[in-house]
Amino acid sequence: MANETALALIQLGAVFFGLGVLGRIAARIGMSPIPLYLIGGLIFGTGGLIELRHVDEFIHLASEIGVVLLLLLLGLEYSAPELVTGMRRSWPAGLLDIALNATPGVVVAIALGWGFPGAIAMAGVTYISSSGIVAKVLNDLGRLGNRETPVILSILVFEDLVMAGYLPVLTAVLAGASIAAGLKTLGIALVAVTVVLVIALRYGKYVSAVVASDDREIFLLKLLGAALLVAGFASAVQVSAAVGAFLLGIAISDSTAKDATKILEPLRDLFAALFFVLFGLTTDPTTIPPVLGWACLLVVVTTATKIATGWWAAKHAGASRNGRARAGAALVAHGEFSIVIAGLAVAADVVPAEFAALATTYVLLMAVLGPVAARVVEPLLAMAARTAKPPAPAPEPLSD
Repeated sequence: MANETALALIQLGAVFFGLGVLGRIAARIGMSPIPLYLIGGLIFGTGGLIELRHVDEFIHLASEIGVVLLLLLLGLEYSAPELVTGMRRSWPAGLLDIALNATPGVVVAIALGWGFPGAIAMAGVTYISSSGIVAKVLNDLGRLGNRETPVILSILVFEDLVMAGYLPVLTAVLAGASIAAGLKTLGIALVAVTVVLVIALRYGKYVSAVVASDDREIFLLKLLGAALLVAGFASAVQVSAAVGAFLLGIAISDSTAKDATKILEPLRDLFAALFFVLFGLTTDPTTIPPVLGWACLLVVVTTATKIATGWWAAKHAGASRNGRARAGAALVAHGEFSIVIAGLAVAADVVPAEFAALATTYVLLMAVLGPVAARVVEPLLAMAARTAKPPAPAPEPLSD
């Protein structure tokens, strides 16, 4: 027993230290650490170079907490009025986003014979952009004040709200529920979202007062306890733990939400990192080569469809040609929520092993490509403009 405990501590320490090194590397090269965390999981998981055997249970529970904290902090970023305003502004672009970017995932899943559950799950993987990566890229490039940025953020808000309805339906589908049961679950989720928005609009200060505290320790314990309680109850009624945490985040408002974000961010980063590692651990690297071609195809198609979505939305907002291109390129990145969706599908054990391999490869490529696309889009446009510009006419010779 003592030896097992010692081995578990050694392995867990190695995981934490390794994640820190990977995070530092990602920061130095200006990219999201998510791809490196996934690669780390692939190396130390099933079929990898070294297999971790003594920390599975801890990492599994920690990864569940990571998903809850990811969605809780996402909800804390939005106030109810911002969500309502964002929905009004972005619903045409949001619907276009669903049509263009969920469809490729459905088509590939059907082509691979993964059935209805696989198609619904893959639709979510290819649909949703990474709010975290997009926000970081916009901040790093100094584009938060650009004219197209509100358009980008509105589309991200729409996607996040779609998740509040999509995740319960996905959970029901993966559980093998009937269409009627799935619609019932969706109805419960929509009612829950509506109730929370109403509460947040009218009584948000009372919800904030329940969890607020001047003592950081008490504040942290109340926040984390409330998040896990709400997530647990939401999961019990088949609404999805992630959606419950997201709704709690929306209900907390004003300065309490800002304080909660500051105090929870380090925990979110730690547990979310373990979630990405766990997904990598459960993915057999030997299953990646057979689906690599499909992953590359999805990357090409959804890069084009995400750019088209942002271009169309920014054009209707009156943005310039460069602004439209920047909006489209900013939406390319996929990351944490694509892996959350894929994790739900893999945990339900209703999709083949190749599903995890395809999702991992796709997210690895898109998480790297997205920030690169956002950085190079303007230089590429400038180069294209210079190439297309006709040469200036030669001056006429001076007459004698």
